[in-house]
Amino acid sequence: MTRHHTPEADLQRAVVQALRVALPRTAIIHHCANEVTEPGPHGAKRQAILVGMGVHAGFADLMVICDARVLFLELKAPKGRLRPDQEAFRDAVLAQGFGWALVRSLDDSLGALADHGFTSRVRPARRAAP
Repeated sequence: MTRHHTPEADLQRAVVQALRVALPRTAIIHHCANEVTEPGPHGAKRQAILVGMGVHAGFADLMVICDARVLFLELKAPKGRLRPDQEAFRDAVLAQGFGWALVRSLDDSLGALADHGFTSRVRPARRAAP
């Protein structure tokens, strides 16, 4: 099977591995596969089924739950931009008092943990202000 260059998927795998090291074993790191990538009517039907089952447009790539804290992480390639539904999800999450962060690197993910009060066994490198 040929693997295509997928910078966001590669970043997500690396972030998940880093979070598993950085956070306590009791932490939950969850990815909600909320989009069907199959084109055409069959893919549209499968997506409609998922929406009916509770899939939410714009849901963050990762949800981290640990020590009574919840943090949503949206992963993007260096030049990737948020879609309108992702912006709406971010705004709804923040309005409800949960943490949300845009992550473009491993350091961003570790910095997001620190910024949102998570106890981590790994310290992030110094980050530039977003």
